[in-house]
Amino acid sequence: MLLSEQAYTKIDKELAKYPADQRSSAIMSSLRIAQEENGWLSSDLVAEVARYIGVEPIAVQEVATFYNMFEMKPVGKFKITVCTNLPCALRDGVKTAEYLKEKLGIGFNETTPDGAITLKEGECMGACGDSPVLLVNNHHMCVRMSQEKIDEMLAEMSKEAQA
Repeated sequence: MLLSEQAYTKIDKELAKYPADQRSSAIMSSLRIAQEENGWLSSDLVAEVARYIGVEPIAVQEVATFYNMFEMKPVGKFKITVCTNLPCALRDGVKTAEYLKEKLGIGFNETTPDGAITLKEGECMGACGDSPVLLVNNHHMCVRMSQEKIDEMLAEMSKEAQA
């Protein structure tokens, strides 16, 4: 078993939402559960999700590699995704990305040497009016991110990563 009993229980709850002949409808939520527990989706974990759901591994692989919320290689404890889509770019999204690159000493799709933070570039997050927008670990949206707010966020992340 590659996942905890809790993770399989959560996947069972997702599977219960769909008719038995539509188990593939639970692929996204099952991958999310697996990634939350493991931090990323190894090929073995993708195969395990497929086995457990009862679908072909390629069906799970296709979903895992299509959506940018899923990580197919290890990432830092914190994944910061910066929206640089045109509306956000016009409202300092690109400047925010450059500031983060400078502060962290890494580029997009890279992780800080201590393994704490991975920086990603993202597409529209649906909050253009609140730009610059960051998404942390696919769950926490940070809006109107000034350099001061970014510095505070990075300091908190650094503290938590060392704990």
